[in-house]
Amino acid sequence: MSAGANDFFYTRLPVNQISLSELLMEEHLFFTVPDNWHVLITDVKKSTIAVANGLHETVNLVATGSIVAVLNIAYKENITVPFFFGGDGATFIVPPSILDAVTKALLLHQQSTEKNFNIMLRVGHVPVSAIYADNHLLSISKLKTSTLFSIPVLLGDGLSYAEKIIKGEDYMLASPSMAEEELDLSGMQCRWDKIKPPENYDEVVSLLVIAQDGVNQTEAFKKVIDHLDKIYGVPEKRSPISTSRLKLKGTLKKIGTEMRVRLGGYKPLYLIKTWFTTLLGTLYFRTKTGKTYLSQLVDMSDTLVIDGRINTVISGTSKQREQLEAALNDLEQTGFIKYGLFVSKESVMSCYVRSMDQQHIHFVDGAEGGYTNAASVLKKKIYQA
Repeated sequence: MSAGANDFFYTRLPVNQISLSELLMEEHLFFTVPDNWHVLITDVKKSTIAVANGLHETVNLVATGSIVAVLNIAYKENITVPFFFGGDGATFIVPPSILDAVTKALLLHQQSTEKNFNIMLRVGHVPVSAIYADNHLLSISKLKTSTLFSIPVLLGDGLSYAEKIIKGEDYMLASPSMAEEELDLSGMQCRWDKIKPPENYDEVVSLLVIAQDGVNQTEAFKKVIDHLDKIYGVPEKRSPISTSRLKLKGTLKKIGTEMRVRLGGYKPLYLIKTWFTTLLGTLYFRTKTGKTYLSQLVDMSDTLVIDGRINTVISGTSKQREQLEAALNDLEQTGFIKYGLFVSKESVMSCYVRSMDQQHIHFVDGAEGGYTNAASVLKKKIYQA
C-alpha cells in the first residue's frame, strides 16, 4: 500500500472545540469528502430478529469487530478514517490506498461471523464518486466531544444513498483475491457487564433522527440537539456511562463469544488467559493507573454518531424522556424530522483497546438492542409516509 495525495484528508482536518449546535450552523467548517474515497458499510442481516432472540450483545460485538478490522489496517498506514457505529453494523469512509485491504478484512470477518454464529454480515462498497454522480452529498467536520475524544460529523444524504444501494436485492460485492489473508481483530474486547445509568437516572434512551425530505438538515438537527441540551443538560450530563456503574463480567460464556468473534473459533488457551486477566482486572481498576483508565473510558465512549442522521445513546429520567418525546413529536408533526426511540434500563459496551494509555474507544448501545429497535421504529414511520 502506498499513500495517495489525499489519503490524509480526514487526518488533517481541524478539530472544532465548540458545541455541536454551534458547529451545525458553521458551514465553512465542513469539507467535501474527496471523490476518489470510498464508502464501506457492514450491516447484520435480520438484526431485529437476532436481537429479539437474545443475541443483541453478539450483534454489537460483530459490529465492533468490523470497526476494529478497519482501524487496525488504517493504524498501520498512519491514516485516520471516519467511522460510524450503528449497533448492528458500521460505516467507514476510506481512501483508495487501503480499500483493497479493508475490503478483504471485512469479508473475512463476514465469513467468520457466519461460521461461528450463523449470522450474516452484509458487506458493501460504493465509490464516493458514484454518490456525487447521482447528486448526493458528503460533507464532513471534526468535533471535540471530550478532553481526549473527537468524532466525525457528517452532513448530507450520501451515506443513506450508499446504504440503499448496498441493501438492494441485486447488490453484489465483487470479492478480491483472499489468498493467505488473515483477519486482525487485536484490541477488541467485550468484558463489561450491562451498565446501569448514573446515579439519580433510571433509564437509557437510544435515539435515531433524520431530517424529513426537503428540510434543511442542519436546521432540523440543531433543533433536536437544542432540545437535548435544554432537557438533559450538556452532553457530559446525559452520558449513560459512569465509572461507579462499571463492572467487569468475566464469565466463560461472554469471553467465549469475544473469542469466537476475534479469533474465529475456540482457543482454550485464550479463553483461560482472558478469564484470568479479567479476574485480575477488578484489582487493577483500584490502582491509580486503573482509575485513570476508567476516567478516560468515560471520556472516550462513543455515545453520539452524526452520519447524515443523529444516533445517540443518553441517560436520564422518565420525566425527561417524556419531555423529549413531546418536543420530537412536535418537530415530527411540523415536518422537520422523523425519529425512532427505544428505552432500556441499561446500556452495553464493547471496546477497542490498542493500549491502556489513551488509545482506546468504547462503543455504546442501549441494552436489548437499543439502536436496532430504534431503527425499526424509524423504518415503520418512513414506510408509512
